[in-house]
Formats: sequence, structure tokens, C-alpha cells
Amino acid sequence: MTTLTYEAFLDEITTLLTELYELDDEAAIKLVVDAQADDYFVAHDDHEEMRTLEQAKKEAVALYENKQNRAQTQGRQQLRARQKKT
Repeated sequence: MTTLTYEAFLDEITTLLTELYELDDEAAIKLVVDAQADDYFVAHDDHEEMRTLEQAKKEAVALYENKQNRAQTQGRQQLRARQKKT
């Protein structure tokens, strides 16, 4: 199984986000940069065997689904807050 450099791995995830979910480049980059800032990719940096094309696809899906779940949770919280006011 071919492994990627850390930078190539992150680039692949960004590319997959644009291809799979039709995110624009800026949104995909932000998603990856934010995950990196949250130390999401520390293990990938430390363990070369985790940096494969297959793993990049799994990580792209996980990042996107996590983003969607956060957005849904925030929406529900805002709705509850508005309902309390009325």
C-alpha cells in the first residue's frame, strides 16, 4: 500500500472534499485547516502507515459528516433558544 507525505495526505483530503461534496476550494481548505488546528491529524503525522489514499477518503467523509452534525446541532440549539423567547 502506497503512503503519502503528510502534506500530500492533507491535499488529497481537500481534493476529495471538493469532489465528493462539491465544496469550493476555500471551504474544503478551511475544513482541513480547522481539523489540523484541533490536532485531528496528529496521529497521521506520527504514523506514516495511516497516510494512504484509502484513509484519506475515510477522513474526508468523517470531516464532512462531523461538519454536518455540528451544523445540525447548532441549528437545533438556535431553534430551542428562539422557542424559549416566545
